[in-house]
Amino acid sequence: MHFSDYQKWGREFYQQQGWYERDVFRRLAYLTEEVGEVAAAVRAIEIGYERPDKADLNEKEKCQALIEELGDVLDNLCVLADKYGIELEEVIAVHQAKFNNRYK
Repeated sequence: MHFSDYQKWGREFYQQQGWYERDVFRRLAYLTEEVGEVAAAVRAIEIGYERPDKADLNEKEKCQALIEELGDVLDNLCVLADKYGIELEEVIAVHQAKFNNRYK
């Protein structure tokens, strides 16, 4: 799937759920929350949890949790970019050019 297709899917899905209309500051809060969940998933993989109230997952389950959380981050980035009429392909192209120029 191309990024533009994913972004279109996200826009339509979030609109159907009634989530797209939420303001950008709320979207940033959701993005921040999801980044924290990515950090927790990475922690589970790298060092685990030393808490009796946290289930011990196997490696495959830990990786699946990370994939799901990265997807949540991607969704929020897509919606945020879409709110400003920015295509993800443009973000990628500009970012690559910036780094290629910076680190010649």
